[in-house]
Amino acid sequence: MRITLFIPCLTDAFTPRAAVAIVKILEYLGHDVDVPATQTCCGQPMFNAGFHVEAKRLVTRMLDVFDGDATVVTPSGSCAALIRHHAPTLYAAGTPERQRVENLGGRLYEFVEFLVRVERMDLAAHDVRWDGDVTEHFPCHGRGIGLGDETMSLLRGIAGVRLHPLEHRDQCCGFGGTFAVKQPAISGGMLREKVSCIAATGADVVVCNDAGCAMNIAGGCHRAGTPVEVRSFAEILAEGLELLTREEPS
Repeated sequence: MRITLFIPCLTDAFTPRAAVAIVKILEYLGHDVDVPATQTCCGQPMFNAGFHVEAKRLVTRMLDVFDGDATVVTPSGSCAALIRHHAPTLYAAGTPERQRVENLGGRLYEFVEFLVRVERMDLAAHDVRWDGDVTEHFPCHGRGIGLGDETMSLLRGIAGVRLHPLEHRDQCCGFGGTFAVKQPAISGGMLREKVSCIAATGADVVVCNDAGCAMNIAGGCHRAGTPVEVRSFAEILAEGLELLTREEPS
């Protein structure tokens, strides 16, 4: 399968290893992967802030960069949700642009979503092993694209993973893009509650598939003195397949 990788801004800036892991896994599965050098922001921060003219400009650019019929995979459920559910509202119904954005939304998948719904990957058939104590934070935008327990199910399929359930795993970590800046007191309280729940699990690693949440949770854990590493599922899987050298918790 021909796959184009969309790398969101926060992934590019803060968690590039997650993108590298995805490329290695997709190639391991036999896919041809292209990473367009001209890709930029999908426009989500502008859309969420009410700057729809600016958001539309970036969405239109994305339509040009990802034009064609290739499957598009991204590490971000929030960016996938924007293109799939919100970006079409920027264009009048029945216009060529509206049809193009709906077409892109129909072939754009968050990485775990792709593994489960398109690839239907059976981890038992790939001899995956990763030893460690793990818990998982479920990002809010996962619900926006219909995800639920998929990451948990995949983690259960990896030999050596000791999975520790996280209380309120689907509760917001308090990031929410500009929400963390506009409402720092509320955001900080939500983050402290999330960090407390993580610490209670006794896990060494938190799996989080959204770069914004990962950055927020990592910062909160560091400030609280909670010795936990934050990783994407793609990194765990790539290490378990020996496609990436394992990074031990520091």
